[in-house]
Amino acid sequence: MSVHYRLVPEPTAHLFHVTLTITDPDPAGQVVSLPAWIPGSYMIRDFAKNIVRIHAEAQGPVKLEKRDKHTWQAAPCAGPLTLRYEVYAWDLSVRGAHLDATHGYFNGTSVFLRVHGQDHAPCTVDLVAPAGEDCARWHVATTLPRDGAPEHGFGRYGAADYDELIDHPVEMGEFTLVVFEAAGVTHEVAITGRHRTDTARLAADLQKVCAWHIDLFGRPAPMARYLFQVMAVGDGYGGLEHRSSTSLLCSRNDLPRIEQEDMPEEYRTFLGLCSHEYFHTWNVKRIKPAAFVPYDLGREVYTPLLWAFEGITSYYDDLALVRSGLITPKDYLELLGQTITRVLRSPGRFKQSVADSSFDAWTKFYKADENAPNAVISYYVKGAVIALALDLMLRERSEGARSLDDVMRLLWERHGRTGVGVTESDLENIVAEVAQDDLRGFFDACVRGTDDPDLAALLAPLGVEFHLRPAESQGDKGGKPAKEEAALARRITLGARTAEDGLGARLVNVYEGGAAQQAGLSPGDVVVALDGLRVTHGNLEKLLGSYRDGDTADVHAFRRDELVHAQVCLQAPPADTCWLSLKDDVDDIIRARRAAWLGT
Repeated sequence: MSVHYRLVPEPTAHLFHVTLTITDPDPAGQVVSLPAWIPGSYMIRDFAKNIVRIHAEAQGPVKLEKRDKHTWQAAPCAGPLTLRYEVYAWDLSVRGAHLDATHGYFNGTSVFLRVHGQDHAPCTVDLVAPAGEDCARWHVATTLPRDGAPEHGFGRYGAADYDELIDHPVEMGEFTLVVFEAAGVTHEVAITGRHRTDTARLAADLQKVCAWHIDLFGRPAPMARYLFQVMAVGDGYGGLEHRSSTSLLCSRNDLPRIEQEDMPEEYRTFLGLCSHEYFHTWNVKRIKPAAFVPYDLGREVYTPLLWAFEGITSYYDDLALVRSGLITPKDYLELLGQTITRVLRSPGRFKQSVADSSFDAWTKFYKADENAPNAVISYYVKGAVIALALDLMLRERSEGARSLDDVMRLLWERHGRTGVGVTESDLENIVAEVAQDDLRGFFDACVRGTDDPDLAALLAPLGVEFHLRPAESQGDKGGKPAKEEAALARRITLGARTAEDGLGARLVNVYEGGAAQQAGLSPGDVVVALDGLRVTHGNLEKLLGSYRDGDTADVHAFRRDELVHAQVCLQAPPADTCWLSLKDDVDDIIRARRAAWLGT
């Protein structure tokens, strides 16, 4: 048995022309389908909707019957069976496929039909260069194994089976290629899009991050080579992990610029994104929830463990930056304070546990609406806080001898290297083994329940102080002390997040228990006047600055095309903004344990 694909780009039409040849089709009628979702992004995306047309042939036309939204069955025939189809590629994201005159990109889940019954058959792919002088200098960046194709060139590639085939996204075009080595593994960065990047600094910084991750889990690394595919655009952010590569979308201003010696927030964020996706090389690509072994890409697959696979990864992404020396402990505590702030500003954490958030990712997290802050909690951010709490608990109980690092290494040895999926009890048993204590009460309260970990108490033994204050403005992300304490004491809020609108200030989210909700204002309302004065998104906070806690104001807003009036009892903002600080007057034991945690 063998399965062969041929893919020809047509950039001006945004089409990939795909030919699938099956040497030994099912005598009862070959069934093929396109995945409904892509691993790492837990939402049904129905990639088959982008197949423009499809037909089959074998010595002549073969009837092709569509069985459901992403499945076809060919009439019985003698092989080889050939299917020809076109895929519309205009999704500029890390999840789908995109093609124009500047570049081409695709995930295998968007373009390669699965041949039912032959999932374990070897696959070959001929990537054909697009026609025309404009594409004459295009190259290929992928970790799909070459099977005759020149390095970074068009030609034949291969995969051991369908699962491997769809786990190596392909970038084609004119890109900047950066190469470095970390822990004996060759790494490449292919940057597509206009940019002015200090590639030497990028390589040096990523080398430190990647080497730290590999050493955390232990050498040798599980991949022979690794690729960062970076699409630099005007404004964008996102990443998706694969077994030996990651696809990243970023603003071109996030990349380090030549002669820029400092660590701007934008570049720090980009490095954190790279670190996050790289950690996934172990945690979720090889250490997998039991529900994902194997993947069923035709339907939703539920697990209560996404908090561990995304949350623990979200904890380690920035921690790796400070431990590898790229940012200072002060910078790291700022980032950690921002993560904690995001949790504290989510009233939904008291209604949904991170286990339920994981399970409901398909319908709630990935389909969040305007009420999401009041109803759900992100398994990324609260999962990161749970990971922090576990790490601190393990360090305290063992007097600094053991930590979450040991949990991850045991998960790697027992599940990552073996391919055995992780269950809830597997994870909790390993944590208990490292802790030398049963932590079921913590999991019941903070993972399956909606309690917040007592971070102030957990951070104190490391000489880290936990502070809370009200937000200074809507754009205040936390992580730092207030700039002006006096102004902060006078701040008043509507209890809503607003955005720019041509008429005034549009209410994006209305927070539970806040002034706007109590007055009957709703998400989507556009506030146009406050006590007779015109309101815009830009001037609302300044107008509110003349009021005090408990004052009443007349608010006029448009709800759809109707003008509504509300009398709002204004409120002071809650103390939901976290910042952390290092105590200087600590003894040598605390200082050493803190240094071990931060890697300094």
